[in-house]
Amino acid sequence: MPNPPQLRVAALTVTAVLLTSLMTGCSGESKEEDLTAQKLSWKECPAPSASEGGGNPPSPLPGGTEWQCATLKVPLDWSDPKGDTIGLALIRATTSGDQSKRIGSLIFNFGGPGGSGVTTLPAFGEGYAKLRTRYDLVSFDPRGVGRSDGVKCENDSQLDVYFQQDATPDDTAEQQKLLENTKTFNGDCEKHSGKTLPHLRTTDAARDMDLMRQVLGDDKLHYFGISYGTELGGVYAHLFPKNVGRAVFDAVVDPTQNPEQSSLGQAKGFQLALDNFAADCTSKTEPCPIGDTPQDVKDRIAKLLRDLDRKPIPGVFPRELTQTAATNGIAQALYSKDFWEYLTEGLEQAYDGDGRVLMLLSDSMNGRNENGQYSNLVAANVSINCADDKPRYTSNYVESKLPEFRAASPLFGDYLAWGMVTCTDWAVAGAADHPDVSAAGAAPILVVGNTGDPATPYEGAKKMVDALGKGVGVELTYKGQGHGAYDSKNKCVQGAVNGYLLEGTLPAAGTICS
Repeated sequence: MPNPPQLRVAALTVTAVLLTSLMTGCSGESKEEDLTAQKLSWKECPAPSASEGGGNPPSPLPGGTEWQCATLKVPLDWSDPKGDTIGLALIRATTSGDQSKRIGSLIFNFGGPGGSGVTTLPAFGEGYAKLRTRYDLVSFDPRGVGRSDGVKCENDSQLDVYFQQDATPDDTAEQQKLLENTKTFNGDCEKHSGKTLPHLRTTDAARDMDLMRQVLGDDKLHYFGISYGTELGGVYAHLFPKNVGRAVFDAVVDPTQNPEQSSLGQAKGFQLALDNFAADCTSKTEPCPIGDTPQDVKDRIAKLLRDLDRKPIPGVFPRELTQTAATNGIAQALYSKDFWEYLTEGLEQAYDGDGRVLMLLSDSMNGRNENGQYSNLVAANVSINCADDKPRYTSNYVESKLPEFRAASPLFGDYLAWGMVTCTDWAVAGAADHPDVSAAGAAPILVVGNTGDPATPYEGAKKMVDALGKGVGVELTYKGQGHGAYDSKNKCVQGAVNGYLLEGTLPAAGTICS
């Protein structure tokens, strides 16, 4: 989920003895060398923290393999490796196969930025059973996320109010309110996590992954990056091209775009997904309950959002479903074709004055659980994006761009355009207009694009291949719906990805799966 935060979107301590050894080290050795030599203490995983979303400890995999957790120490500031350290929360499931055929660790990043890998990997673990025959499956909470020195901004009650605000202002007063709320949120991030904010760039996370590779005992980084995880993987390949092992990028971020271009691309992507949803609903034998034709479906949704702008309806008590929450919920449902039935149900109920389902979808996007607790998904998402992205957009600039965004998506255009002001008052300067992923000399990287992807539009896969450089990126196309390809369980896609990660066999460039 690249940007803006409405759509860009899931630590244990080492022993005092180990910490002391890392702080002192041997005479003449830098802390960076000491950190490379650290030993991970793998233990039974605790229940996810509130910042990771809460819930129960991960259940064993089929066959009984237990998930294990540990903490990796990394420098807070990679330009000062002898300075303060922070702990990164890790999780793994050891290989199920013959140890003699084990390749190493396969590190996953599921995107966001801001998603907790410690909670996400177990949720999808069964789907990676084939990969576990030759790898330890490993994921982590990146710096600023979850247990890894997670960024703190506003509390749960403040976030409830923040996400109820009007994110698509219609007049000067509403614009001013949006800007004030954004400034307050950003100020709270600085107040509670100011020491961490300057060190949350993707380049920092990439350096963390190379230390992780070394501590896990791998000569090469074997990697599976999804959504923002493809950007992280691309930055890693740029910084450490010779250390790239077998890597797969799925749901690919366009690395050539600045935040404005990315937001405009998402407007087009979500509109395409909405078009596909409306066409699917009205193409079935049974009548579509939310419209007679695809255009009728979209017209009724647009009317619902206009009505909610004037008068919200009951949502999840005591909160009401606002125009912004409904838009957010619709976007969440478009991430996967599996959610389309819930979107149909939610719209049908909303037309009858019940906004509960759409609000639950919106809560999911924002990292809010049924107990009213928020993970730090949005706080981390904003913090990482604003640390990465150099441009700072004014309200006047956004206004000038509204016609272009509305042309890209009548439904999502305003929503995504106004999201560009998120970083305007951020405390830390952004690093660059867009990431550098050029990786001459790296091993081949399999790049998988989905033609129906709303959040990371299909065109980004080709842009990533070109940016990685000649002989590095190998493109595979999936003609499908939803965000990403591998987890769709398409046999062609999974066969190609498994073939490369397990056997080192790449599909022919330009292969198409449908």
